[in-house]
Amino acid sequence: MISRRIDPSWIVLASLENAQADRCVDVFCRPDGTFGFEEFRRDVEDRGTWTPVRYFSAQTYATQDAARAAARRAVRWLAEADTASH
Repeated sequence: MISRRIDPSWIVLASLENAQADRCVDVFCRPDGTFGFEEFRRDVEDRGTWTPVRYFSAQTYATQDAARAAARRAVRWLAEADTASH
């Protein structure tokens, strides 16, 4: 998924969705080698378009693992899904 909040030059490495498939976190890599993430929602009234929820994409991380860890700390449903799966 490419959203307005994700620059076309960034490569999305993972799209992590919740069980209801109405929330998603994209983890991406920028051309400069830094990583980041953004949270999105998809609602019926928006015709299923993925809409950015917060402004996480401006933050930079040195590794993909660091970006994923930050996403788990920042996005409650993602942290809860990780806890439920273990």
